[in-house]
Amino acid sequence: MTSNKTSSSSDNNSKFRTDKQAIGLFDSGVGGLTVLKEVARQLPYEKLIYFGDLAHLPYGNKSSQAIIRYSIENTMFFMEKKVKMLIVACNTASVYSLEILQKVAPFPVIGVIDCSIQQLIQSTRSQEIAVLGTAGTIASQVHQRRLLAIAPNIKVHSIACPLFVPLVEEGMFEHPATELIVEHYLAPLQKTATDAVLLACTHYPLLQNTIQKIVGPNIALIEPAQACASQAKALLHEKKLLNPDTTSSPPEFYSSDIPEQFQKLASLIFGSQIEKVHLKH
Repeated sequence: MTSNKTSSSSDNNSKFRTDKQAIGLFDSGVGGLTVLKEVARQLPYEKLIYFGDLAHLPYGNKSSQAIIRYSIENTMFFMEKKVKMLIVACNTASVYSLEILQKVAPFPVIGVIDCSIQQLIQSTRSQEIAVLGTAGTIASQVHQRRLLAIAPNIKVHSIACPLFVPLVEEGMFEHPATELIVEHYLAPLQKTATDAVLLACTHYPLLQNTIQKIVGPNIALIEPAQACASQAKALLHEKKLLNPDTTSSPPEFYSSDIPEQFQKLASLIFGSQIEKVHLKH
């Protein structure tokens, strides 16, 4: 089940929360754009601000202390922007910092983990599934624990895929080298009855075509964007924070480093030119 837990201080900081203010999203790089695209689809009239922390990319091989520090700094940036909601569009950051951010932020904060757990369980017939994530996400055992708490008879294969994020950040979505690396990581699944795979990193859906080619058409690939956007929409409705306007505006983009690279990749992911990426100091 998805969690609607929000910061305990949110109701005491209504000055930060008006329905016409923006929704913030952050990730270590461009992976969170998969969530942004789905949020924009489900909430077309909301203002969106996205921050890609390229200076600290990738989060997946950093210590938990570093990830928490980056996440708090990112949240402070969105506090300055006076957003009405924050989406932690990064599995690794959600694992280590979500509960902390929910306590300190003056607005609702949601992550991407719980959004996909129920969908994954509903997708398996064999009761054998796989979780693909960064080294940090897999080491945390968060997905495994939550899956087994809901479905104790399910068999979980956890696979760390640390090279997936750099491949995405290089734009090598369907490169021959990418196919070889995906095949290497997922080889252990060939001897299992796995029929559903969770892409437990927001970068990984950008490799979905290659991953599907390797695992075959009969294995369902689950990614968190759709469920996360639905949770955001429901929470905004509950808090009476949906934007009443019926005009749309393009998202604002910020990067902590190399905005030109972010702009190039973001344009490729969106299928249209991103006009401006601001450098966040």
